Amino acid sequence: MHTYTKIPHTALAIFAHPDDAEIACGGTLARWAAERCHVILAVATQGDKGGDGGDPGRLSEERTRELLEAGRLLGVNDVIQLAYLDGELENSLELRRRLVTLIRSFRPEVVLTGDPTAVFFGDLYYNHRDHRQLGWAVLDAVFPAARQRAYFPEAGDPVEELEVLLAASLEPNTSVSIDGLVEKKVAAMRAHRAQLARYQDALDRVVAERARQAARQAGFSGEAELFRMVRGGA
Repeated sequence: MHTYTKIPHTALAIFAHPDDAEIACGGTLARWAAERCHVILAVATQGDKGGDGGDPGRLSEERTRELLEAGRLLGVNDVIQLAYLDGELENSLELRRRLVTLIRSFRPEVVLTGDPTAVFFGDLYYNHRDHRQLGWAVLDAVFPAARQRAYFPEAGDPVEELEVLLAASLEPNTSVSIDGLVEKKVAAMRAHRAQLARYQDALDRVVAERARQAARQAGFSGEAELFRMVRGGA
């Protein structure tokens, strides 16, 4: 398994819901931000159907506040909400245009998102539809759209080849060390009280153990997050 040691100048994380990035790659984002990487977090939905429900407008406002707090804790530079409704994401022309605009505007060296090919996690869980739709849309936006001028010419100048790190993958091939950053990741996850309140007592233990398991899977001691790395173009 490849160990990703490079600190990018700019990284763009694109995830479906307000708490997804913190769970999937919060340690990686915190590490890069601490090393002066410009980290942008784009969240596709409002989080209006998360948690225990309730009034969607109130919940959306609450989760936006939590998202901003979590981003501050991780050291994220920019937080962007695309404001789609939960459960209504589509890998549409409009979404891809907005994603290409983000990529061409910020011009990151690496894009992080969820792995849309990871569907069934044993018999315990299968991947949320929003995660799958958003993951495919990001991949389609990175290549070929963001690299070729004929796609969305109004979105700005094309970018060069991009590295994509797919989190929550069943086929990881890349690790990022997050030694010493588990507490920061947990703190950012704790900020998402509307969604994760029922897990608060177990977060420290569960996140730390998963980080240690990831490091062992990657072949070293310590703590890590795992990704499937692919390249946007040839």
